[in-house]
Amino acid sequence: MIAQGMPRRVWLRACAAAGLAGVFPRVLAGGPDAVVVPGMHRLRGDVTVNGQPAHAGQFIKAGDMIATGSDAEAIYVIGESAFLQRESSVVRFGADVVADFMRIVSGKILSVFGRGDKRLAVSTAVLGIRGTACYIEEQVGRTYFCLCYGEAEVVPVAAPQERETIRSKRHDHPIYIYADPAMPKSMVKAEILNHTDAELAMLESLVGRVPPFAGREDYKSL
Repeated sequence: MIAQGMPRRVWLRACAAAGLAGVFPRVLAGGPDAVVVPGMHRLRGDVTVNGQPAHAGQFIKAGDMIATGSDAEAIYVIGESAFLQRESSVVRFGADVVADFMRIVSGKILSVFGRGDKRLAVSTAVLGIRGTACYIEEQVGRTYFCLCYGEAEVVPVAAPQERETIRSKRHDHPIYIYADPAMPKSMVKAEILNHTDAELAMLESLVGRVPPFAGREDYKSL
């Protein structure tokens, strides 16, 4: 499934740049029989699900915890959402899609989400998201959050009165969220960090979509 306005060759090139050109060809071909394949699509290095070694094709369900070791990576699909979990990361999925969809315990993850409201928890904030893609990176004393596109409400744990609704078309407002209540502001502007448009295109392709900015006249890949 290729969205209107994005040439097929551009879409496939983005997927290839992210290293997934040879995986699940029915999806990447974007033909009429394209399917969304749930579960673990690709893994590298030490990846576990609930403490046990993960394997390609493994189904990921509510309540599961995915962990990656150093120099490891996991790409997986849950429902209409897809994830690229980087090295040294721990992510736990809750049983309630709206109230407790996902908790980033540690590390780095790039996510694209399907329709509906979901709540994400990080060490420094609660994130209410809607039709969103985002990159999250837990750092010492702070969380990096880039709303790649979509809408999110950010509520800092240290200063809930500073809650902010962010709307983004394309990486418009990346921020650091701090845990120190003594800081003048809990949320501080940041630069785009450690994720690319090609990776977003790859993830969206796994669930039959493309990033909304892909068909824009002024589009230039990051």
